[in-house]
Amino acid sequence: MPGHAIQDRLPLTTISQRHGPESSEDTEDFDKGFDTHSRTMFSTEDSEPIVVGDSDCDYDSEPSGIPYVTPPLDVWVAWIYFMLGCTFLLSWNVLITATPFFLARLDGSALRGTFTSYMSIAITASGLIFLAHSTATSKQSSSFHRIIISSIWLSVLMFLLFLSTFIHSAPGVFFAFVILNGIMQAGCASHLGTAIYAEAALLGSPCVQALMTGQAAVAVVVSGVQFISAVGSTWNVSHEFDATVNASDGIAEEHAARVLFGTSAAFIIATTVVYAWSKTLPLGGMRAGETRQARRSTDTEELRGLISATPVISLPDNKSQLMRVFKANFIYEFSGAYVYVVTLAVFPPITIAISSTNPSMHPLLFSAIHFIVFNVGDLLGRHLCSYQRFMLWSERRVLIITLLRTLFIPLFLVCNVQRPSSAPVIPPIITSDFLFMLILGLFGVSNGYVSTLSMLGASSLDHNARLKGRQEDVDVAATVANFCVNVGLAVGSMASFAARGAICDCNPFIE
Repeated sequence: MPGHAIQDRLPLTTISQRHGPESSEDTEDFDKGFDTHSRTMFSTEDSEPIVVGDSDCDYDSEPSGIPYVTPPLDVWVAWIYFMLGCTFLLSWNVLITATPFFLARLDGSALRGTFTSYMSIAITASGLIFLAHSTATSKQSSSFHRIIISSIWLSVLMFLLFLSTFIHSAPGVFFAFVILNGIMQAGCASHLGTAIYAEAALLGSPCVQALMTGQAAVAVVVSGVQFISAVGSTWNVSHEFDATVNASDGIAEEHAARVLFGTSAAFIIATTVVYAWSKTLPLGGMRAGETRQARRSTDTEELRGLISATPVISLPDNKSQLMRVFKANFIYEFSGAYVYVVTLAVFPPITIAISSTNPSMHPLLFSAIHFIVFNVGDLLGRHLCSYQRFMLWSERRVLIITLLRTLFIPLFLVCNVQRPSSAPVIPPIITSDFLFMLILGLFGVSNGYVSTLSMLGASSLDHNARLKGRQEDVDVAATVANFCVNVGLAVGSMASFAARGAICDCNPFIE
């Protein structure tokens, strides 16, 4: 089938115009609407005409002759998926950012040195298992119910962490409580992520972009709340950050974590209420995506009206479809996974062990600043994908950038890493706090940029020729890509033990 040149997005005013403008007057209105819509925060400014439907596409049935048009996205829909993206990664970011509090509670225990790595591997490995289940059963339950139930449980688990700041227990009991809580949150987040990625993919790349921007934005907000709490907590201890303050009794960390856990639980509840309310509204952006998913296998003619131009394709077996999409998108999926292998190998198990060379800097403040720098960089990297000039749709180029990120690991290992007293003394090569933060910021930018390129490319009918225009593969591609990201998280967490062993010259599983 010859390709059709179309615009990447339609204006809100043309939602019922399935085949674009019919006259020159309509064309003028179309361009005005497009210009207005493209200036929203979730749109791409430099949209170019694109061609969809190459001649080598092997559809299972005759093509309709109508070009595929990315459905228009209301701004309020983008904001709701932005909030869902925040909720999806909120638990992970909260648990990572609250590491100083957990370590303070384990002070003096043999569990303290290995806690961060064990927490990372427990959360990511269990999350991978839960995600495998949610991916395999993604077609057997309603995305709406999964999102609501998962969000409610996340808020309950976050509230339990909030209560833990008021209760002191033995280090072993506290260690088990946090790990178990993290595993349960990982299960909820896995089912939540599968559902929201599938829904977002059906609504198009702008919605996926909003979702991923929310994931990065929540990390910035969480680390910002932690920083503000840390400043207030340490300032109450002493008006000058000197060496005596560094010997903290954990009170500052406790107060900061209490604010963090409480505000996070409140945000999850608010997001759940807003999302549930949005489903009661008349058929619009979100309901259209939901309807598109529900009716795909039962009413193909109505489906063609909803998505404007998808050929009628019989649904394959779910497992064979998963494998077909996995093989077609392997480079994107590997890139998305390897990004997090590198990131989790050093952040935060190694980066949090890097101390300031300024003796008057409180460790809690330096840790909070280090989280902010990485998370702001991650957000900036994801936001760069909102501009067409920074987009890379070549899967091989994305792969090259992904592999180059490996060079960050030795850079962190030569910073001012605090090693156990039994380890040999190795003087740091990078002794500047500013240079360390600069490297960390670039690390965050590359993490957000490459991970977003991988997710957008994997599920884009407009730019990913390997999907061959199959609309029914879009949500599957997003789900499989999300699963591969979680594989990367689990492998990266395991790699953090190797990185820790390199700096302590010991058995990283027990010391």
